[in-house]
Amino acid sequence: MRARRPLIAGNWKMNLDLKSATELAARLGKSLPQDLPNVEVAVFPPAPYLAAVSAAISGSAIKLGGQDCSFEEPGAFTGDVAAEMLLDFGCRYVILGHSERRQYHVETDVVVNHKVQTALKKGLHVVLCVGEKLDEQQAGTTEAVLERQMNGSLSSVTADELSKVVIAYEPVWAIGTGKTATPQEAEKSHVFLRHWIANRYNPQIAESTRILYGGSVKAANALELLHMPNIDGALVGNASLKLDQFGPIIDAGKTVGNG
Repeated sequence: MRARRPLIAGNWKMNLDLKSATELAARLGKSLPQDLPNVEVAVFPPAPYLAAVSAAISGSAIKLGGQDCSFEEPGAFTGDVAAEMLLDFGCRYVILGHSERRQYHVETDVVVNHKVQTALKKGLHVVLCVGEKLDEQQAGTTEAVLERQMNGSLSSVTADELSKVVIAYEPVWAIGTGKTATPQEAEKSHVFLRHWIANRYNPQIAESTRILYGGSVKAANALELLHMPNIDGALVGNASLKLDQFGPIIDAGKTVGNG
């Protein structure tokens, strides 16, 4: 069995309606045993469907997460979702720093860091996304981008707090494009991130921190990606919206989790 339990996380983004989200969650819950010792599964539905999905997966092994949260305390912030609200729905996780938030909502590393610190302080576990754009990858600056994002997004985060952080490496050029980093390319970036954690914190924390791959993960490529020694699971987008696609990715997680 792997020392780091793989995490297969389904980011549903701004997809589905109430009926389809509830049905997908219920079917997913029924398809899995209540005890998943070798793999962890989490879903991140749109905020309006958190209550329905929470009820649909109740009693199952599936964890619930939010797609974002504010760094502000509850108050006059129209359209925002507070960490306390996610906790009310039974969320364990929250995705922060996703490339779509960084791009479309102009979230800087400073903003992401404020959100990370708030979420951790409130008791949520964080899935922190980092990754380079196509022009940065082509310019050979992937590692410089990752270092900048890690430095900024995890500023002032302590070693104890980092135990509640999962890193998700998501090359922006491979998100929703059908393009995927080769297992070797992904592994190289994961190794860099693990070395960053070892240098910033210590080797023990680096060894225990899970680093997921996100970028057009599909049933066809999941097992090969997850067999890489430093890839500890997947942040899955489109393929998490259909059980016949998400199920085999979970199965791949089980396979590598069994060692």
